[in-house]
Amino acid sequence: MDFQLKTLTLSRAAAEKADALIVLFADGAIDGQEPLARLAAEARKAGDFEAKAGKVLSLYKPLAGAPRTVVLASSADGKPASVRSAVVAALAAVKPVKPARVAIVFAQSADAAAVRAAVLAASEACYVYLTTTSKAEANPVRNVLLGVPDASAAKAAFEEAVATANGIEFAKEWGNRPANHCTPTILAQAARGLARLPKVKCEVLEHKDVAKLGMGAFAGVAQGSSEPLRFIVLQYSGAAKADAPVVLVGKGITFDTGGVSLKPAAEMDEMKFDMCGAASVLGVFRALGELQPKVNVVGLIPACENMNDGKAIKPGDVLKSMSGQTIEVLNTDAEGRLILCDALTYAKRFSPAAVIDIATLTGACVIALGGVRSGLFSSDDALAAALEQAGEASLDRCWRMPLDDDYAEGLKSNFADMANIAGRAAGAVTAAKFLQKFTADFPWAHLDIAGTAWKSGAAKGSTGRPVGLLLSYLLSRGAADAQAAGAAAGRKKASRKSRAAA
Repeated sequence: MDFQLKTLTLSRAAAEKADALIVLFADGAIDGQEPLARLAAEARKAGDFEAKAGKVLSLYKPLAGAPRTVVLASSADGKPASVRSAVVAALAAVKPVKPARVAIVFAQSADAAAVRAAVLAASEACYVYLTTTSKAEANPVRNVLLGVPDASAAKAAFEEAVATANGIEFAKEWGNRPANHCTPTILAQAARGLARLPKVKCEVLEHKDVAKLGMGAFAGVAQGSSEPLRFIVLQYSGAAKADAPVVLVGKGITFDTGGVSLKPAAEMDEMKFDMCGAASVLGVFRALGELQPKVNVVGLIPACENMNDGKAIKPGDVLKSMSGQTIEVLNTDAEGRLILCDALTYAKRFSPAAVIDIATLTGACVIALGGVRSGLFSSDDALAAALEQAGEASLDRCWRMPLDDDYAEGLKSNFADMANIAGRAAGAVTAAKFLQKFTADFPWAHLDIAGTAWKSGAAKGSTGRPVGLLLSYLLSRGAADAQAAGAAAGRKKASRKSRAAA
């Protein structure tokens, strides 16, 4: 979908060539003599246009020269969540007229957060998965014009939002693909395609490379499938070579049967979503290549299937991880942590500033937090705080969970250094404690997205989360690092001048 940004007053917006016009009105008195403002004020006074986020009033040819469909939408307090509600509701209201071009206009001022929210909401509302369907075009919206009082002031936020929307859509695309259209090999091809973007490189390791590295846990999970594993290494180099990168590790189980510990048949089709952590990493790199921020990022994706044949690992088997630690497999359906632990060990070679793994890891996290917030676990308070802040800013929220050492007691094994499960109690926490055993050398955070990565039921499909959260974190970090580097350069220059003057 194509997004455009333009400076528009309400009177100019009414004259725009569009199939539908959406006007966002915030709380308070609606000022101005433009016909649309007067219409909105009258409707609100009559009680037909409530000042509540997401409330809309649809009008047919309300003004001469205006689009035939005009929707007044309330953005209430004007905050990002309210703007998102207004845009989603308004786009639902115009859907019956099948508009190809939609103009969304702010009647009042719009800050950067509101602009981002409007773009991301429009992208979310208009996204339709088509790759494996026979439909030519299920959603006709091809162009969205965003009108604001001052386009130049909103340009940076708009460009960031469009890139984020593209990254989220990329993650949705790969998350939604059926497993036979998204094998580890095909996923690796998608990653290689990202290397065409500026400053992005991709390397793909195969079974022989993984075996040579000693990734016994990762290889153990993959050995039950006829589909060969792939270990994907993406690198985005936007800062100085000496700057330590942030490493993102995405769980890439392209289909999860549970292995010998077979899952129940109901909703097993949704196990194609077990690679949404990997998809989110791909989505982040798609956006990084477009935005080109001053930050270094590495993406690691261990990709394989968890299948069940005569070669599959069995409960009671002991695997040796890349770290040298051994793992007793008590449940083959706790496979995500097995592939992640080797990827976390591999991350050490990059001397990272921080490592964040993203995984649809536990049903226990779904029980704890539902589909609203992702579970956040971290051994580093500063990293956790930065991720929480990024989640709030991006409306892609997370919630920090505990990592007390007592939770690791259940991972003890009589036959290996650790077991891969610790019972049902606090399952999301004990899974994180397992991963923590492989992260002693760097600041680390784990995002359990089992509840937020996809939706079930009538709205079944990938959400693209937590691409927004991760990008918000990386962009903030890049901006802070650049500011610090600039300040250091300024101090160095001042010092040289002082010495010269002396």
